[in-house]
Amino acid sequence: MNHLTLLDGGMGTMLQAAGLGLGERPEIFGVQHPEILERIQRSYVDAGSDIIYANTFGANAHKLEGTGHTTEELVAANVAIAKKAADGRARVALDVGPIGELMEPLGTLAFDEAYEIYAQMVRAGEQAGADLVIFETMTDLYEVKAAVLAAREQSNLPIWVTMSFEATGRTFTGTTVASMAATLEGLDVAAMGINCSLGPKEILPFAQRLCRSVPAGVPVFVKPNAGLPNPDGSYNLNPDEFAAEMKEYAAIGVSMVGGCCGTTPAFIAR
Repeated sequence: MNHLTLLDGGMGTMLQAAGLGLGERPEIFGVQHPEILERIQRSYVDAGSDIIYANTFGANAHKLEGTGHTTEELVAANVAIAKKAADGRARVALDVGPIGELMEPLGTLAFDEAYEIYAQMVRAGEQAGADLVIFETMTDLYEVKAAVLAAREQSNLPIWVTMSFEATGRTFTGTTVASMAATLEGLDVAAMGINCSLGPKEILPFAQRLCRSVPAGVPVFVKPNAGLPNPDGSYNLNPDEFAAEMKEYAAIGVSMVGGCCGTTPAFIAR
């Protein structure tokens, strides 16, 4: 397994365990409690993460409306905390999630508006010193296109993308693994993968499909959840079980692995 690049694990579930309340924004909580955020991120670096994600997933103008905080302020502060935690031992990714509103024609968000929201985040991330940008947990290829174009035209950061698939093998808006691979190849992203929604065992066949679909030389990466959710909101895999299931990925051509919801530094270390 040592030839695999290690990413970090869950952030939201770690912050919840550390006191993040229901309905609180993780990006604001991290800036209000920098010592908690830095401790979590440093523990991922200590566990072996080569790349950690800044606590910026939802720091977009749409989600921050009415909070009294700006994208620039929260991105700068959260990237700075991640860089301090990394201390030169890991690279820091600007972590960017979906805007939180459906794109036209399914919803009301226009392409140009989405582009501007992503451009604002990416400019702030590059200025703050992020090493790359990762668009993750995406479900709509049209939104991915807005995000990637904004990153390409507004920054010099390497661009990685992961989408989330349901058990049917499609995203929430109906994207298949093959169509994701073809679109992202056209957008010339530096790496592509799958995160969230499911555990390692469930994501494995989709990851195999993705490895067969990507152009030669494009790295594939995965960040599964800690298995499937239990009724109480916890997840059904412990670090040993998660690591055992993740072993399968080394054989199929995946080159970078980490964890999503429910995973902790113990999962990454294992």
